[in-house]
Amino acid sequence: MKTKNKFITIPRAIGFGMIDIIGGGAFTIIGAWLLYFFTVFVGLTPIEASSIVAIARIIDAIICLFMGSITDHFYKNILGKKFGRRRFFLIIGAPLMLVYALLWIQGMSYLYYLAVYLAFEIIVAMVMIPWETLPSEMTTDYSQRTKLSTCRMFISAIGTFLATFVPGLLIAKFGENNAMAYFYNGLFFAIFFAICVIISYCSTWERPITKEMEKELESKNKNKSNPIKFVLDLFKEYLSTLKVRAFRKHLAIYLLSFTGKDIYNTVFVFFCVYCLSISASIAGSVLSLSIIGLPVTLIAGFAFVKFGPKKLLTSAYIIMLICLLLTYMIYYFNPSSKILFLFIIGTVYQIGRCLMEFTPWNIFPFIPDVDEMITKKRREGLFAAVMTFCRKTTVAISTFCVGLILEFGGFVEKQATQSPEAITTIALILFLGTGTLIFLALLVTQTFNLNKQTHNLLINAIDVLQSDGKPSDLSIETKSVVEDLTGYSCEQLFDKK
Repeated sequence: MKTKNKFITIPRAIGFGMIDIIGGGAFTIIGAWLLYFFTVFVGLTPIEASSIVAIARIIDAIICLFMGSITDHFYKNILGKKFGRRRFFLIIGAPLMLVYALLWIQGMSYLYYLAVYLAFEIIVAMVMIPWETLPSEMTTDYSQRTKLSTCRMFISAIGTFLATFVPGLLIAKFGENNAMAYFYNGLFFAIFFAICVIISYCSTWERPITKEMEKELESKNKNKSNPIKFVLDLFKEYLSTLKVRAFRKHLAIYLLSFTGKDIYNTVFVFFCVYCLSISASIAGSVLSLSIIGLPVTLIAGFAFVKFGPKKLLTSAYIIMLICLLLTYMIYYFNPSSKILFLFIIGTVYQIGRCLMEFTPWNIFPFIPDVDEMITKKRREGLFAAVMTFCRKTTVAISTFCVGLILEFGGFVEKQATQSPEAITTIALILFLGTGTLIFLALLVTQTFNLNKQTHNLLINAIDVLQSDGKPSDLSIETKSVVEDLTGYSCEQLFDKK
């Protein structure tokens, strides 16, 4: 388990994190503006608009399952040896980011938008899945990984801010009813994303191929499976990740909270425009309060090491739930100073959102260590693929459900005013949809115990395991931690050697 780590400087960590401009930027824009763009400017119905996201992400999610395995085994070929099994995909993904600009062209057909959006999702997955494994590749040290993840989330916060500030600025400049604002926004970010991928490639490295990998490389022509067996074995591998107790809890926390945030982002512009009678540019300005995430991310990095993920997530969820309640009160009472209140509440909400987004991907690099205690393998790509698959699937389902509820709630595309039933529907989606999922994430978080202290004990246990030790060589505290994180008794884990 112990490997010689290169020291990770802050500039190096920032370079690594540049790709999360895409995670924090592209999908914030898509979540906040795509359904609005499709229904108001393109003229698609809410179900048509949301089905584009749903269909593309479900297909992409299935493709993502294979992406993790591909990167895990990519070292076997010439390209993997030369450019790295993970980083090769960053090279080819950079120029393809320009596809993003094509999504924001007005007047095209339903199939055009579906095809372009599907292509972009696949390109992003091809880049993000291998990139998400790099902290585990670059170092085994908790603090060093946290440095990488903190810089990543700081960059993501910049991306989120730009993704809300720039569209609002362009809408204000070109006018509320000019679709060109959305195209120029897409073009700007497409070029920006490509540059960020190149910077990340130049700032990262991968761990050397292990003896186990070399043995597999030597025997790569042996025991070839037929395609059907390969696919079945691959799905068994993905299902095996759910045997890791810490990962099951982590996945539940991640999916519940991020899906809740997605619903909030998707409906917020509709809520401001139709429920509060506030312009879309002001809605964008409220969303751009995400700039508060920059200092919050830096503080969260220190807090993650000192207090652990449980306290950070608990704080985040409580803040977000309180802000949802206060936002509902603005809608219910309709005060004359509602814009001022909305900005104040929006600022506090962004603090909670930032803490919530910061934590799960800071936890992720340590999950493969828990898995190694069980399987004796390094499967970072596998876990990244499962998380991405589940995330894309839940986003697809939630987005389609939002479109479905909007349509059946009476929302009419390209209509400046909506019926009272449609307005009530928008408000209920925002408050009940987001609030319920955030509350469930809060409950699961209280049982999650992976932190710096427990991770150190886990690493010690892995070293004992790899040194042909016995369960009796572990302290009582270490045994308790290992069993809590893995879901297996130490006797079972050591018997698997």
